[in-house]
Amino acid sequence: MTKNKVLGGLLYISAIGVSIGLLLFVVTCTIIGYEVNQICSDARSEYKNDCVGSLITLLNDETQPFRERNSAIWALGQLGDNRALPVLERYYTGNIPERESLSEGISQYELKKAIKLASGGLNITTWAWDED
Repeated sequence: MTKNKVLGGLLYISAIGVSIGLLLFVVTCTIIGYEVNQICSDARSEYKNDCVGSLITLLNDETQPFRERNSAIWALGQLGDNRALPVLERYYTGNIPERESLSEGISQYELKKAIKLASGGLNITTWAWDED
């Protein structure tokens, strides 16, 4: 085999790898976007506010199950809107257990991630959804 054939083969395999990686990235972003939109839609229909406002109200609604409230935290983090920051910080204790159930309490781990994103942390997947 010549050196050019080997380099051509490596370039071809590299191009396929990059293409597969990009495809997985786009699919993952689309799935995340779909979930954010679904959680937003459900909250908006119940609380009659914009997405962020409805998610904040859902988080504060103590009649809602913890799993729903934790989903609101996750969605607020994905949206990265700094209007949610005071509410997220109010719930955050900084005491993150090794394991926590999303249905038994407010997730400190999810709060930590959401606070980081709402504070301007890098989130390269937000192009996949529109909060309005």
